[in-house]
Amino acid sequence: MGINLIYANLVALIPVLSMGYQNLRACITDLEKHGHLIRIKEEVDPYLEMAAIHLRVFEHNGPALLFENIKGSKFPAVSNLFGTVERSKFMFRDTLDKIKVLVDLKNDPIKALKHPFQYLNVAATALSALPMKVGKNAPISFGQTQISELPQIVNWPMDGGPFVTMPQVYTEDADKPGILNANLGMYRIQLAGNDYIQNEEIGLHYQLHRGIGIHQSKANAKGQPLKVSIFVGGPPSHPLAAVMPLPEGLSEMTFAGALGNRRFRYFYDEEGFCISADADFVITGTVMPHQNKPEGPFGDHLGYYSLTHPFPLMKVNKVYHRKDPIWSFTVVGRPPQEDTSFGALIHEISGAAIPKEIPGLHEVHAVDAAGVHPLLFAIGSERYTPYLKERKPQEILTLANHILGSNQLSLAKYLFICAYEDNPSLDAHNIPQFMQHMLERVDLSRDLHFYTRTTIDTLDYSGSDLNSGSKLVVAAAGDKKRELWKELPSQFTLPRPFQNFKMVMPGILAVEAPKYISESETEKEIAILNAHLKNEALDGLPLMILCDDAGFTAETTNNFVWVTFTRSNPSHDVYGINSFTEHKHWGCRGPLIIDARIKPHHAPPLIKDAAVEKRVDRLGEKGGVLHGII
Repeated sequence: MGINLIYANLVALIPVLSMGYQNLRACITDLEKHGHLIRIKEEVDPYLEMAAIHLRVFEHNGPALLFENIKGSKFPAVSNLFGTVERSKFMFRDTLDKIKVLVDLKNDPIKALKHPFQYLNVAATALSALPMKVGKNAPISFGQTQISELPQIVNWPMDGGPFVTMPQVYTEDADKPGILNANLGMYRIQLAGNDYIQNEEIGLHYQLHRGIGIHQSKANAKGQPLKVSIFVGGPPSHPLAAVMPLPEGLSEMTFAGALGNRRFRYFYDEEGFCISADADFVITGTVMPHQNKPEGPFGDHLGYYSLTHPFPLMKVNKVYHRKDPIWSFTVVGRPPQEDTSFGALIHEISGAAIPKEIPGLHEVHAVDAAGVHPLLFAIGSERYTPYLKERKPQEILTLANHILGSNQLSLAKYLFICAYEDNPSLDAHNIPQFMQHMLERVDLSRDLHFYTRTTIDTLDYSGSDLNSGSKLVVAAAGDKKRELWKELPSQFTLPRPFQNFKMVMPGILAVEAPKYISESETEKEIAILNAHLKNEALDGLPLMILCDDAGFTAETTNNFVWVTFTRSNPSHDVYGINSFTEHKHWGCRGPLIIDARIKPHHAPPLIKDAAVEKRVDRLGEKGGVLHGII
C-alpha cells in the first residue's frame, strides 16, 4: 500500500467534522467572551496611533484589540490576536494537538499502519483539510470598496505609506493551476504613497525563497500577467497557514482547513481570480512581467527600516468585502513582537519537521531576538569517526551545508552548530546555555567557516548590497577546551580609545568603540587591540563585541544578540587577535572580534514618536480604556 493511500485511508476513517471558527468575527466574539479581547470605542488615528497602542499593549502581554472607530475609514480593525502564545493556543484549542500529529504523520505516514486506532481522533481534522469550492454568493460577495476606504494604518514615522501587515497573498502556478498547487504567503502590501496611483496600484514586496517568486517567474516566462488575490481577515487559521513552513506536498489551504477544523472555502470570480469565501476583504489584481515601482521604507522585524527599493507593481482589479467586515493588522518591529508568538506556535506544531528532513539534525533554532534570519543555532550528530579519541567538527559541517541550502534557512547569516553527543540535554532555545557550550569547545583557529559574496535576508542591511552579504558557520565538537571568564581579571585592560567595556555573559565582552568611520579606520583600531592583547592569556575570553554602547549591549541577552548579529557582516566585520590566513582558511589564536557598530550603509533603527506615545499614556490613566493594562 502506497504512503499517500495510507494517509488517504486514515482521513476517510471518520466522515463527521467538528466545526471551527467560521470567520474572524466569530473568533473575536469568542475571545471577548473569555476575556482575551477589549474594544476601543473612541476615535483613533491610523497614522502611528493605532500601532503605538498595539505595541504598548503587546509589551504588557495584553489582550487582543478591536478598534471600532478609525479616523478616515468606516471599517473597524483588530490586532494582537496572536499577541501571546497562550491566546494563540486558546484559539486552536480543539485542533492543536491533532494538527501536530497530522504533521508528524505527513513525515512518517507508516505510523498509521502500526498504530491505526491511536490516530482515529485526528481523522476528522485531516478530512477538513480538503478545500471546498462554493457558490459566488458567499459572504465575501456582500459588497465592494476601494483601497482608499480601507484603514490606512502607518506603523512607524518613516514608513513610506500605509501597509497591509497581516495579508494572505494567493497565487497559482501557471504550469499547474488550481488551489492544491497554489501558494499562500504573508508578504507586505503597500496601499498608498510613493508613486502608486491611488486605488489603481499597490506594491507587492516579497523576499528570496518565497513561493510567489516561483509563480511570478513562470508567468514572466510565458509573458502573461500573474493573477494575485490578497485575503485579509477570515478565520485565524488562515493567516497562520500563510506563514507556516509546511512539509513538502502539503498546501497552505489544506493546512488552514485542518488547523481551523473548517474546510478552506473558495470560488473564482468572473475575471478568474480565486476568492477566499470566508475572508473579510479580498483585493484582486495582476502583476505584469518586469513592472516594478519603488516600495518602502517600512519598519521591519529586524528592528530597522527596510529602505526603498523596486518591487513588483500590482494593478488593482477589485476590492471585495463581507457584511460588517473587520480589518486585521499587526505591527512589525524589533522582536519580540506579535510575529514572535506566530513563530512559537509554528515551532510547537512543526518543530520536529525540519530535523526529520535533514538526517542527523536534532534541533535548529532561528533566534527571534536577533531578527530570525541573522542567527541560527543548531544541534546535530557527530558520528563520522567514532573510532578516534580526538573529536572535531566533521558531520556537523555537512549538516551546516545542508541547513544553509534549505529554503528560508538559507538566508541565515551566522550559524552556530554543535555536536549532540557532547550534551544530549542542550537546548538550542536557551541562548546563554547554548553560547556557553559553543564557546567552551570552539577552536577559533580551525572551526570558523566563511561563505562570501552570497545571499542574505532582503531586510538585512549589514551586507554589501540588497540580498547580498556573507555567512559564517561556527562549529564546535569535542571536550571542553577552556573555562570561560565570568568576570574580568583585575589586571585586564584595553588600550585607548577602548575604555568602556562590560561582560555580557561568560566568555563574551562588549567593548564600546568610537563611532564607525571606515574599513581602513577599523583596521587601525583592530591593530591597536591586537598589539595590546596578542601576548595576553585570554583563553577564557573567546568573543569580543565592538559596539556603540557597551552598557546597552550587555544589559540583556536579547540586546546582545540583536546588536551583534543584525549589525555585522561576517566577511567585513569579523576580526581576531593573532589572526592568520593559511591555505585560504582564516582563523585566530586569540579572541574572536565582531564589529557590531552601526555603519553608514545600515538602515536606521526604529524609534517611536514621542508625541504619539504621550497620547497612549493617557489611555492608560485612570478612566482610560487601557487602565490596568499598560
